[in-house]
Amino acid sequence: MKTFRIVLLWTMVSFISSISLFPAAEIHAYDLPSVNLGFTSFLDGGPPAGPGIYFSQYLQYWTSDKLTVANGDSNPNLPDVNLDAWISLTQLIYQSDKAIMVGGKWGVNLMIPVVSIDLNHGDPLQDNGTGVGDLLIGPFLQWSPVMGSKGPIFMHRVELQMIFPTGKYDEDKELNQGSNFFSFNPYWAGTLFITPQLTASTRIHYLWNAKNCDPNRGFAGADDTQAGQAVHANFAMDYEILAKRLRLGVNGYYLKQITDSQIDGIDANKSSANTPPFTSRKEQVLGIGPGLVYHFSQDSHLFFNTYFESMAENRPEGRRCNLRWVYHF
Repeated sequence: MKTFRIVLLWTMVSFISSISLFPAAEIHAYDLPSVNLGFTSFLDGGPPAGPGIYFSQYLQYWTSDKLTVANGDSNPNLPDVNLDAWISLTQLIYQSDKAIMVGGKWGVNLMIPVVSIDLNHGDPLQDNGTGVGDLLIGPFLQWSPVMGSKGPIFMHRVELQMIFPTGKYDEDKELNQGSNFFSFNPYWAGTLFITPQLTASTRIHYLWNAKNCDPNRGFAGADDTQAGQAVHANFAMDYEILAKRLRLGVNGYYLKQITDSQIDGIDANKSSANTPPFTSRKEQVLGIGPGLVYHFSQDSHLFFNTYFESMAENRPEGRRCNLRWVYHF
């Protein structure tokens, strides 16, 4: 069975899906933590080899030369910015064979990132170099696949992801590896086998963020800030080109912030601490591109995905390449 189960991480994010950018006063938004935008894609609804221990190693390169404001235009105060980030993400998953709730088998996901940020712009934006990012832990329930006469038809999973503020953070830097606040980022993931060769997968997240009691220097005078709530999803469709070996397809992600960020408990666009006033700090981005997965064996799998971003608001807009290797012990 070539269905595949990779549990998010770190979000992240895309890891650098937002790199916890807390801007200086003239920089607009970028409040959300790093979440999973494009790290997972094809065959996401189930494990490729059943219960056991899985090791995954991610390497992602993300680059942007456009920092957008609320209407999607480039920030006029930063017209010539080049931002590059390398993200190494190490993941361990344990999938049990014991059902504990409505047929779901329990498991746990652990993810640790290391992020290197390179910004070619000095003041007012500064990066925090290279360091460890926030720790992600997620208990989950994985359901066995619904089987048909020609193989699996559908399988899915629910995970209660928690992101802990353990990463490198400096209140005097705008680009940090860590967010400096706790986040709850649960999701549902599923894979539908339209035919044995053609599959569609999705992973849908809800994001809630706690307060940052040591906010970035851009919020000088504020006691705390709180990033808004958001929804984000990965989606992918692939076709098997080489039997039990190679699948090619299209993959994407979408992020939409649904509530405004707050400064000292007041919506950012209403807060006197937010100078100059902003109409909105809500973030949005869409990324779409080609990808593939190669199955070396039942236990070893390699994913490659590329994404070209558009429709960005209040965040960087760029391109990313993602490489992921998964091994089942």
